[in-house]
Amino acid sequence: MAEAIRLGRMTDTMEEGFIAELSVKVGDTIKVGDSVADVETDKATLPLESYYAGTILHVAAKKGDSLKIGDLIAIVGKPGEDFSALLSAAPAQPAQAEKEVTASPVAGDALAPKTESGLEKKLEVVPQQTSSDSRLKASPLAKAIAKEKGIDLKSVSGSGEDGRIVKKDLENVSTAPAASPAKVYTGTESYTDAKVSQMRKTIAKRLLQSKTENPHFYLTMDINMDKAVALRTELNALLPAKVSFNDFVIKASALALRANPAVNTSWLGDTIRSYSHIHIGMAVAVDEGLLVPVIKFADNKSISEISAEAKAWGEKAKTKKLLPPDMEGSTFTISNLGMFGIEEFTAIINQPNACILAVGGIRQTPIVVNGEIKVGNMMKVTLSSDHRVVDGAVGAKFLQTLKQLLEEPLRLFI
Repeated sequence: MAEAIRLGRMTDTMEEGFIAELSVKVGDTIKVGDSVADVETDKATLPLESYYAGTILHVAAKKGDSLKIGDLIAIVGKPGEDFSALLSAAPAQPAQAEKEVTASPVAGDALAPKTESGLEKKLEVVPQQTSSDSRLKASPLAKAIAKEKGIDLKSVSGSGEDGRIVKKDLENVSTAPAASPAKVYTGTESYTDAKVSQMRKTIAKRLLQSKTENPHFYLTMDINMDKAVALRTELNALLPAKVSFNDFVIKASALALRANPAVNTSWLGDTIRSYSHIHIGMAVAVDEGLLVPVIKFADNKSISEISAEAKAWGEKAKTKKLLPPDMEGSTFTISNLGMFGIEEFTAIINQPNACILAVGGIRQTPIVVNGEIKVGNMMKVTLSSDHRVVDGAVGAKFLQTLKQLLEEPLRLFI
């Protein structure tokens, strides 16, 4: 019987998908697990796998299409089989938002979400598989995460239906990023259209929501970086891998959050959530907008460890290899434009964080020290705060602590 391959919900916030690449054409023979298309979601580009084997009888989507959840991608079946009923069927309706959903096809026009009992939810109807289907059972997202982390899925026990490996089965595996391969330059791509990407749509939606819903206020402070400049020079002469001033800021911010826990919070409407852990979101600029990978438990890591992780996240962001879990769970965010020659700016809060720190460049400027005018290495930082959660005095105390740590940087190593 001919089966319809439809677009399933692939991330918890996905409402539509962009066909970045179509892998099949009419007449192709596919087997269970073959990729039908690469779908760009609001968080990452993921493969859409077929759960049916047979011949491609019809292809409804094309490269560049923006599809809603449940829209038809292709039809698979036996050569010459009648599939007109599937063409005339109404698009499947999306189920309620789910934590993780595979990019799977849906038989006919009905989406069949499974009940949530610790197992993976999914928008799919899986046909009975034959004994010849001996492939490892894992969701596309789980496969992508395992590939990025270098995890052998054969060593992982699946908690999904029929032992299927899902995202949560990989949560206890170390999230430290592996060494990134050298950047490969492939030239400039060109397109005949100017559609807005899912990433840009999501960034625009969330920034607008944050700016309109969060009552922002801003606190700016000058920090003397003379001792940090000298210490960084000494460290980089001794360490095999160079550390940056941003690494100093990340470590100092993490320790300042530990000393000022009221900043490490989120507004949840009826409640204010105070986090006992410190996960620093690191804003990274890419062509399509801004990505925020997360350095987890930053207060417990050394500057060298933070430096290595920050470099790896930056490389993965620029090569579009970040996965949704890499950008989840931040409790505070840092945006640094100093390397672009920016001295001072304000940043929009990255929800659901209560604050974001905007960091400018270090500039040499005349300062007064013990009644004498000297040249100092000064850096401006601006804290954007959600006034529903953080009051002015609370934000000011956080900046005072940050200033003390960066002006006496040996404290970062105690």
